[in-house]
Amino acid sequence: MSPPRTVRSILLEPIDFSLVLGGPLFQLFRRAHLSGPALELLHRRVLVLSLLAWLPPAILSAIEGHLLGPQLSFVHDVESHVRFLVALPILILAEVVVHRRLKPLLKGFVERELVTEAELPKFYAAIEKALRARNSKWLEVALMLFAYTGGQWLWRTRVAVGTHSWYAISTASGLHLTNAGHYYGLVSIPIFQFIILRWYLRLAIWYILLWRISRLNLRLVPTHPDRAGGIGFLGSTWQAFGLIGLAQSTLLASLIACRIYYQGQSLMSFKVSIAALAGLFLLAILGPLTMFTPCLFRTKREGLMEYGALATDYVACFDKKWVRRGGKGEGILGSSDIQSLADLGSSYAMVREMRLVPFGLDDVIPLAGVAVVPVLPLLLTVMPLDEIVAHLLKTVF
Repeated sequence: MSPPRTVRSILLEPIDFSLVLGGPLFQLFRRAHLSGPALELLHRRVLVLSLLAWLPPAILSAIEGHLLGPQLSFVHDVESHVRFLVALPILILAEVVVHRRLKPLLKGFVERELVTEAELPKFYAAIEKALRARNSKWLEVALMLFAYTGGQWLWRTRVAVGTHSWYAISTASGLHLTNAGHYYGLVSIPIFQFIILRWYLRLAIWYILLWRISRLNLRLVPTHPDRAGGIGFLGSTWQAFGLIGLAQSTLLASLIACRIYYQGQSLMSFKVSIAALAGLFLLAILGPLTMFTPCLFRTKREGLMEYGALATDYVACFDKKWVRRGGKGEGILGSSDIQSLADLGSSYAMVREMRLVPFGLDDVIPLAGVAVVPVLPLLLTVMPLDEIVAHLLKTVF
């Protein structure tokens, strides 16, 4: 039997956490020489998965005579090209970004001594539970089953263009898939859906880990310069997960483009969908950080009380000494009392300005931009470029 771990031994343990280095698909990539132990060989994964999803439909549609044509041919299907040649590579690239950016965030809790020694065992236990969920083969099997059941239904009824296309012929009885369409629906679409569902699973694991950490007795400092008790670094999580939002907003833009050019719909009819995607993405990335709001509120309340009591004592002494002349005979110029009073005022103001969430507008604005920017080129379908430039010039000058 191994000896029980002491607090000291726990402190010396490295935080070996990665949200992406595990699971059946990762092990499959390792065995297929598509990934190294630290997500090396990125170009291989991007090339193999993208071509596996995109190239066979291209070949089959050419054989069936649907590569070029008056209707929605394969060449003109912007949605499919963006899905497999842009969004899918972005989702694969996001693994490397998330792996590199999340690990330092968790190490920050220990390195900055935000987790007390008494809570360290719970902190490491939360990480171990997250790793077990990440490595679960049953969860990934469930995702694959959903991709071939609910995912297939969603694609056929909500995503597929309801007109004649290279992958399906629309009739009164529904969509009848071509040979290229059968491959597209049974291989290409499930590949993409599984990858994106796997990201949703990882986000859920990350949320649960954050929730468990937020329930620990964290050592927060109300006067910390980040205005978030010392956990303001969590606001940078958008830099890790931003590529996931970029992939989805890029795919949404391609879906809207197909509906505009091949079904005659207008961009304005999708304004709710665009706003909903931006809002949901902000909520999905930054919303879970509000789990720390109770401990931030408690830290701010206690800080105001403690610094308020300290300020009361100090200004009473200051008033007695300098206003009521208790310090008669001493020179006020150059006195450290004045500087101390200013420092105390700055500290109290810092506590009052403490945020109740570990992020600010400098985190919200870039994240919203990531979700909206891919849709901006579609404005050209509503207003010509010269008119847009003219309006911008009028606004600036």
